[in-house]
Amino acid sequence: MTAIPFVDAHVHLWKLDHIRYPWLMPPFAEDGPNGSTAAIAHDYLVGDYLADAARWNVVGAVHIDAGAVPEQALDETRWLEAQHAAHGLPNGIVAFAALQDPGVDAVLEAHATHPHVRGIRQIVNFHANPMRTYNPSDVTLDDDWWRGFGRLGRHGLSFDLQCYAPQMAGLAPLIQRHPEVPVILNHMGMPITAEREGLTRWRYGIRALAACGNVSVKLSGLGFIERGWTLERVAPLLREVIDVFGTARCMFASDSPTDKLFAPFDAYMEAYHAFAAAYSPDERRDLFGRNANRIYRLGLDV
Repeated sequence: MTAIPFVDAHVHLWKLDHIRYPWLMPPFAEDGPNGSTAAIAHDYLVGDYLADAARWNVVGAVHIDAGAVPEQALDETRWLEAQHAAHGLPNGIVAFAALQDPGVDAVLEAHATHPHVRGIRQIVNFHANPMRTYNPSDVTLDDDWWRGFGRLGRHGLSFDLQCYAPQMAGLAPLIQRHPEVPVILNHMGMPITAEREGLTRWRYGIRALAACGNVSVKLSGLGFIERGWTLERVAPLLREVIDVFGTARCMFASDSPTDKLFAPFDAYMEAYHAFAAAYSPDERRDLFGRNANRIYRLGLDV
């Protein structure tokens, strides 16, 4: 076990007979951004996560919206609060809300009444290629969505932003307009390295977001970049993200169990620790725990 305290900034838990997750239900197919999810389409509870993470000094974890049907978003939050009461995890909850919904303010208020809720995630990835898109349209272009985003700060909520690079520059003015809303970019901004100019668009996008002082980023989701990733191939991207955002605005995360579709939990953690060896002990403490603790306001001793 490594001695560096790890606050896992991105985990998912689910009990499939309690809450409905369409993306974890048959029929399973290889098309779509995740490919087939059959391998993880079973209950994943706190004990399962801790078994996966047994080699690593986990001192906290943040649960991120796991793709439940929207009408059960509050059920998921209530269930996660019960998990914390029973097991001490998760320490923070990032719940789901559709920001373009005219009634979103009431949903945000309902989530915010729960003691461990820290923010909202609504996956907004849009791509013209149906194999890559998560949504039928780019909801971030809607005025109603911008208005909903503006309501987050009134409830003390952050926003986990999962999008593609071409969407980033258009979101930067909105994010700058609301410095009271911490924004956490998921999975390194999900660069599409296989596309012509994919890396160029990503480099432009992450710099547009990094110019907003309220944006931080998770070093995770390597399997979304390349399903057969190796540290040698992803290290330049990890390094570039840290160079752009700085070590105070980056945090490692497992994205378990989703990222287990592409490699075992330990493979990610071994890669992150090998990569981080080039940084100072203080910077490593920030990257593996202190930044997540601060950004998600967890109040842990790390």
